[in-house]
Amino acid sequence: MRPRFLLDGMLGSLSRWLRMGGYNTEYLKDTPDDDLIETANRESRILLTRDEALVHRARKRGIEVIYIKNESDEDALRQLNTQLGLEYDPTQARCPKCNNTVDKVRKEEVDDKVPDGTYKVIDDYWVCPHCGSIYWRGSHWPRIVETLSGAGRG
Repeated sequence: MRPRFLLDGMLGSLSRWLRMGGYNTEYLKDTPDDDLIETANRESRILLTRDEALVHRARKRGIEVIYIKNESDEDALRQLNTQLGLEYDPTQARCPKCNNTVDKVRKEEVDDKVPDGTYKVIDDYWVCPHCGSIYWRGSHWPRIVETLSGAGRG
């Protein structure tokens, strides 16, 4: 079973990268440490944080927790690749905003919801059924793939 993650308020950007890499990743901003620990326990999630005190408290309660050492998201992704053997698959991306799975939709379903220039050149679209965000593989896609594949090499 693929690991599921819970990230504290310091790791919002990393949560989006993990989601784009295909991992179920909850991000709780402004949440007390005890609530983070309880949520990680209840939902069987690995807690990720840059807060050393939270790491110690979580470990005392038997929660799997990883201290993220680096500020760079790509370095943090590499760290998780090394520690957990994570492989990132952007073709399995979840919604970077809300963590739900995204559904592929027919191009016609988004014709009035994306820029005209995009609609003319892009044929494949995905929609998040929870937040309504629309995604496509535009000019940013090669950079996402490069970042995730680079981090997956450790």
